Amino acid sequence: MRLLPALLLMSTAALAQAPKPAAPPPPAAAAAAPASAHECLIEPQQRIEIRSPVNALIDKVLVERGSVVRAGDVLVQLDASVEREALAGARQRAQSDSELQVARARAEYAREKFRRRDDLRRQSFITAQERDEAEAELRVAEAELALATDNRRLAGTEAQRLEAMTRQRTLRAPFTGVVTERLQHPGELAFTGEGSRPILRMAQTHPLRVEVVMPTSMVGKIRVGSRAEVTPEAPLAGSWQATVRVVDQVFDAASGSFGVRLELPNANGAIPAGVRCKVRFL
Repeated sequence: MRLLPALLLMSTAALAQAPKPAAPPPPAAAAAAPASAHECLIEPQQRIEIRSPVNALIDKVLVERGSVVRAGDVLVQLDASVEREALAGARQRAQSDSELQVARARAEYAREKFRRRDDLRRQSFITAQERDEAEAELRVAEAELALATDNRRLAGTEAQRLEAMTRQRTLRAPFTGVVTERLQHPGELAFTGEGSRPILRMAQTHPLRVEVVMPTSMVGKIRVGSRAEVTPEAPLAGSWQATVRVVDQVFDAASGSFGVRLELPNANGAIPAGVRCKVRFL
């Protein structure tokens, strides 16, 4: 019976002298915590107002609010009936050579007449005055030929000017985007100038820009060209890759922050503008 306590004491001593198992390694996430996300805002790349370059009557407005347009699409057609008629006349004058042919014929006749008079004068068959009159007629005919040549060239220049004016009556989309507001309609008079009412308002949706306000502790950690992951707020799902385009060099001392702008491709228009988001720099 005395053997049992002795055996228990020996087992306890053996356990105390046995080596302890090594502690488990820390999880991998603890070794490198993921980059924190920052609040951001997705906005259009730019917003513009479509105005008329000339004072003209609006003939057609081919888009509505919410219309998605591509760069070069026709948005507004202004009345250009007067310019088209003037352009047709200028083109006809530029292509017509009747006036030039008449001037050439007169110059050729005056040149031949002067040649004959000059020969007759050398033979003393006519007076010097008659010879001088023929020379004066030749100079006038040559001047008329030069004038007809200039008129035809000027008609071509006028046709180009009127063609440019006619093109100004067609207002096209300067970029891919969406029409955010329509302010004028066919039949209204569109005026030029900054103080005039715009016809349309547009926003560029490809690419989008993402604005982020970063604390000054992140200075030097974000560079132009860096990549980032942008996640819009619910109910939108998914994340998109963006590229840093601007890192402000002037900080806000009051808030201890600086701004960062990213460029977010949006060729298919899947990402709406004007929504809040989270951005994580990679």
